[in-house]
Amino acid sequence: MPLGKTLLALACSVALCLGTARAAEAEKLVNIYNWANYIDPQVLKDFERDTGIRPVYDVYDSNETLEGKLLAGNTGYDLVVPSNNFLGYQVRAGVFRPLDKSRIPNLAGLDPQLVQQLQAVDPDNRHGAPYLWASTGIVYNHDKVAAALGGEVPTSWALLFEPGNMEKLARCGVAFLDSADEVLNSVLLYLGVDPNQATAEDYRKAEAQLRKVRPYITYFNSVKYTADLANGDICIALAYSGDAGQANERAREAGKPARIGYLQPREGSKIAFDMMAIPADAKHPENAEAFIDYVLAPKVMARITDYVRYPNAVPASRQFMSAEAASDPIIHPAPEALGKLVVIKPPEQKLMRLQTRLWNQLKGGK
Repeated sequence: MPLGKTLLALACSVALCLGTARAAEAEKLVNIYNWANYIDPQVLKDFERDTGIRPVYDVYDSNETLEGKLLAGNTGYDLVVPSNNFLGYQVRAGVFRPLDKSRIPNLAGLDPQLVQQLQAVDPDNRHGAPYLWASTGIVYNHDKVAAALGGEVPTSWALLFEPGNMEKLARCGVAFLDSADEVLNSVLLYLGVDPNQATAEDYRKAEAQLRKVRPYITYFNSVKYTADLANGDICIALAYSGDAGQANERAREAGKPARIGYLQPREGSKIAFDMMAIPADAKHPENAEAFIDYVLAPKVMARITDYVRYPNAVPASRQFMSAEAASDPIIHPAPEALGKLVVIKPPEQKLMRLQTRLWNQLKGGK
């Protein structure tokens, strides 16, 4: 092809590519991938009404599911919500684009101490903004568990990790999160091991402890236990803190209120911050930044916490919460409870692979 025509074709190709990229960004659309049961649906409707940007909302049930999509590439999503320890590894893997903070003025309202802590996994907070946070502990029907045990409910991970207790609890149903990260790290805390210093041998000991109670676990799932606690199909779950409030609300709505509570074991619990981040191949990054800014507004974040019963990182939101949410000790833990929460950093890749292998063997009964 003559040089002139080659240059003309190249120019047209570049123009076409730029035009396609601009057209994608000009679309009033944002594709969101978030945890199940983790936002007030009315907030999505209000966002579209107020901005003209239509949110397309998909859900997942574990960090492992999200990470598989991110590392495979071409997710099709503009905004995802990984937990902080997964975010750290994913940032190093280059799967996110930096946030344009000039487009997200509500970042200024985040808790400065929390923002500082998160720099351990995301230097200068370049790639993620905190959405909500939770601890991992025990959600249980107080009356059913006390009846099954025949006495007081222990304030320890022994409730779920010792076969003597689990054999009794199996009669009323036991659920575990389907997450190697959540469950194995909880066992490490029970065994007195700092998850941030854990070795391969420590993980094998944790898996061996889990094998003792494996016959008594009704199922592994990271979503359905909330409804099952509410309707009485199970009595206890290794779960996230906010799910106690959700289960109580569902039980009330069904006309059969129950005393469903959250127990933070005395050995300590993992705390996780779920972070809003934009995949590197996002087609609508500016729309994603508009969504981040929208939900970080104190009044909007208050509505989200009211609905999902999880704490957030915007201190000014508390004044706009319902009286029930504003005074809930699960949403606003006391200082002594906060002192028992452990921020877990991303493990080395070989330990992550070991976690996955041990978990799959445990679930498969191998």
